[in-house]
Amino acid sequence: PNSANAEFYSQLIARTATMRRLIDAASRISTLGYEDTDDVDATLRQAEDTLFKVRTGQSDRGFVPFRQIYDQFLEDLSALTEPAQNIAPVMTSFNALDELLGGMQRSDMLILGARPGLGKSALAVNICLNAAKNGSTAGVFSLEMSREQLALRILSSEAEIDSHRLRLGLLTEAEGERITDAIGLLSDLPVYIDDTPFQSMIEMRSKSRRLSLEHGLDLLVVDYLQLIQGRGGRSDNRVQEISEISRSLKIMARELNLALICCSQLSRGVEQRTGHRPMLSDLRDSGSIEQDADVVMFLHREDVYTTEDEWAQQNPGRPYPKNVADLIVSKHRNGPTGSLQLYFRNNFVRFDSLARVDDF
Repeated sequence: PNSANAEFYSQLIARTATMRRLIDAASRISTLGYEDTDDVDATLRQAEDTLFKVRTGQSDRGFVPFRQIYDQFLEDLSALTEPAQNIAPVMTSFNALDELLGGMQRSDMLILGARPGLGKSALAVNICLNAAKNGSTAGVFSLEMSREQLALRILSSEAEIDSHRLRLGLLTEAEGERITDAIGLLSDLPVYIDDTPFQSMIEMRSKSRRLSLEHGLDLLVVDYLQLIQGRGGRSDNRVQEISEISRSLKIMARELNLALICCSQLSRGVEQRTGHRPMLSDLRDSGSIEQDADVVMFLHREDVYTTEDEWAQQNPGRPYPKNVADLIVSKHRNGPTGSLQLYFRNNFVRFDSLARVDDF
């Protein structure tokens, strides 16, 4: 052996070690296949986990000393001033939100809740596009809208053309040029869309891992949680299914080291309550959602529940908040909660910043 060939020797050792891990993984998967079990989904999940650890070089988590944990912390801290791939937080480009959260932290699950029609899907896609423009790779599970509908909505937002006229093809020559420019910009963004309806967590985990291995993945958007297919039948408890799905989403965010935004429906209790301001207890189907989430945000718009005349009577002298949305951060596991305002451009299906942050 010669020190001049150290790199070659290290590559040889690494390659041999990987092959040994692959042989060991194959043996484990073979054992799983021979086991007599009724839970096929759990067996598939264990097999995928085993193979994924070989590909990524991950080892089973166990006891580690403080020194190892704090060494990693110092590396992550330096990444804030010198961002490195797969370490730095994902920025939303909504300055007030980035200031409040410190960016979307990797391995965090962020819940974005709202009643139907308030724009939670639009905001999630906005954040996704902003992150991609900042250099992050993003994936979208669109369980509600087709990829064509979603792409058309994004194009309307980017080209600043009324979505209805765009859908009907009623465009001027200048608007046609803006569309061409917008398509050129959007086509270069590292954004990947999967519009398969009624997916299970097994399918979503597998697809996300594949995308992460092939292209890298910094941000994942799931729209929306209640449409994810559970493992049970109709007779099973939906609350338990949602709890399991919520835990699985959080585990997936940790495994793939990405920020995960999951949209969620709210219960009708919001509309029956005076003021209509959402709370954590309004998250639909399961209390596990708020427990598993690192950040819980709600969209609230006064103009949806209050007419201009009613607003003038109840709030004399204050301007009517037409198209103004409150983004309420009700839970933030590692930082402060608060509220900020966004402006919703209804014709473009897009949110823009309003420079104001109000702490609770």
